[in-house]
Amino acid sequence: MIKGLYETHIQVSNLEKAVVFYTEVLGLEFAHRDTTRPIVFLWIGKNKASMLGLWEQKENLQPRHFAFTADQEDILNYSVDFLENKNLKPYNFLKDGSEKPMVFAWMPALAIYFNDPDGNQLEFISILEGEGRPELGVVSYEEWVQKS
Repeated sequence: MIKGLYETHIQVSNLEKAVVFYTEVLGLEFAHRDTTRPIVFLWIGKNKASMLGLWEQKENLQPRHFAFTADQEDILNYSVDFLENKNLKPYNFLKDGSEKPMVFAWMPALAIYFNDPDGNQLEFISILEGEGRPELGVVSYEEWVQKS
């Protein structure tokens, strides 16, 4: 029955600024503004593949986490420069000061993180080929290639 996740919603402190961030900085496509509520919907990917809802919340903002699907090569070769060129700070899951993508060996998946202006934790992730190796934990891509 379930084939995937279609949409997610997050809270933002300023709807106008959030729309600019997600459309002009990250490149999502504007879909719809509900004039009866403080919400904007954005398309993620092509052909209305999935959607992000931005809800303006002035008090008690609760940052969330979600991940954007990305190509492995884009994450390895482009993601850090892309984020830095947008004045965003990339970081890995371990938050060890490295800006290199890491591999969640149990999946396996390659990922790099960054935050939006409201502190929502965003991620670019790509599922890697092969079987998971949970015993490896979270490792560098180089270590993953070496051990897989």
